[in-house]
Amino acid sequence: MEVQLPPQPPPDAPAPPPGREAIRSQRNMNIMLWVGGISVAFMLLVLSAPLWLRARKKGPQTEATSNLKQLHLALLDFDSDYGRFPDAASIADVQSKTHTTLSLGTSTSNDYFRQLIAAETAKSETIFWAKTRATPRKPNNILGADALKKGECSFAYVAGLSVSSNSATPVVMAPMIPGTYQFDAVPFGDKAVILRIDGSVASATIRTDNHLISVPGGTLFDPRLPPWNGKAPDLKWPE
Repeated sequence: MEVQLPPQPPPDAPAPPPGREAIRSQRNMNIMLWVGGISVAFMLLVLSAPLWLRARKKGPQTEATSNLKQLHLALLDFDSDYGRFPDAASIADVQSKTHTTLSLGTSTSNDYFRQLIAAETAKSETIFWAKTRATPRKPNNILGADALKKGECSFAYVAGLSVSSNSATPVVMAPMIPGTYQFDAVPFGDKAVILRIDGSVASATIRTDNHLISVPGGTLFDPRLPPWNGKAPDLKWPE
């Protein structure tokens, strides 16, 4: 017996409209794709957040490192002219040679660094700056009577050193907590930057007690350890 097939629509006939179940299925699929896309985007955001935060911290640290390298050049030029890095003994020589009217005191790192400006081995306030909680804004680079006023210097300074000192001796560093031998872990993301006599700039991790390790068993400024040779460093903090 011959089977009769139902009549077929012509090839150019329009497709019939989707049924209710097909519409519901497509709508559910679109919702699933939309929710899945949002979930993936959220996961990517969560995973990339630590990298973004570290990059934000790395910017100020990188700028501080660059400024320390420029500051080292200024210290070398000063040493070449005065036989030492800025200290109490070099004040009279700088005043005599330059006739400066800048305030060259001995209380803060600002005081000592003004000797570099007076001697014209430093021609910008920017090299004395890093973005810290105490110094969030860059200095104005006006080198007159207000040179390196409070808030325009970010680095602590160890006075009494020279090119002939132990090459590994730390001489300039940040970010420190004023009046202490401790470092502020916030500005550079648990890191500190340290300029040594030889011009190297090291990045060091700040411990949970805000100190830096020098060698196992000692902190950076421990006078019992080299290169201090039993004498506490003459550390000066920024204003």
